[in-house]
Amino acid sequence: MSGNIRLLTDTLAAAKAQDRSALIAYLPAGFPTVEGGIAAVKAVLDGGADVVEVGLPHSDPVLDGPVIQTADDIALRGGVRIADVMRTVREAFAATGKPVLVMTYWNPIDRYGVERFTAELAEAGGAGCILPDLPVQESALWREHAEKHGLATVFVVAPSSRDARLAEITAAGSGFVYAASLMGVTGTRESVGEQAADLVRRTRATTDLPVCVGLGVSDAAQAAQVAGFADGVIVGSAFVKRILDAPDEAAGLAAVRELAGELARGVQGARTGG
Repeated sequence: MSGNIRLLTDTLAAAKAQDRSALIAYLPAGFPTVEGGIAAVKAVLDGGADVVEVGLPHSDPVLDGPVIQTADDIALRGGVRIADVMRTVREAFAATGKPVLVMTYWNPIDRYGVERFTAELAEAGGAGCILPDLPVQESALWREHAEKHGLATVFVVAPSSRDARLAEITAAGSGFVYAASLMGVTGTRESVGEQAADLVRRTRATTDLPVCVGLGVSDAAQAAQVAGFADGVIVGSAFVKRILDAPDEAAGLAAVRELAGELARGVQGARTGG
């Protein structure tokens, strides 16, 4: 069975045709429970997210800040497994028909087996993977299997990336490019500044792939700001925090659905950068 890279590509193209940015949400699998995590992913998609990233909880993150680390710890203590991640992808896609990616560090895939992981992700209806710590120059094996199974390979670029490096990364990627808005880890910020706009501009000079910005976006005003120059707005910690702060699971689901709606309205404005 082939994965859903085409669905991802078409979804991002449709948002551009509507003169808006796509809203991409992130939530970890298994948080607060496997069942609760599946319900939360469905809720953000139903609330207005165009695409969702399902995080594979990891004990040694390099990109995740304290909010997502807390959620990952809850999921890992609950015994979440890769099979649960695949089930989350499968059920979210089946329920909504929207693109579902997995965001994961490389070590779990390496341990699990690249062919096994890509085949199972495609079978679940996944659209691809975001791999924040896989160096492009070491990615040939992954990309071979991802392409065979119809999965996008999304790499992360940062403000520190030089232009030649950006070109190398974007040439190897597919689906979209994940532009980290700042040097640091995930988490809500007071502002998402000029660094992000400059990174999008420099990245666009190297590729026709959509450029989506993550790290720091937490409310509709920030989403609208980023939507002014990016093809997609990625929000994670703000969703996770809504669940952490909720008194019970039902309230958490209502909170993330509401936030997705607010953010979706925030990205509706016409983009000025492309």
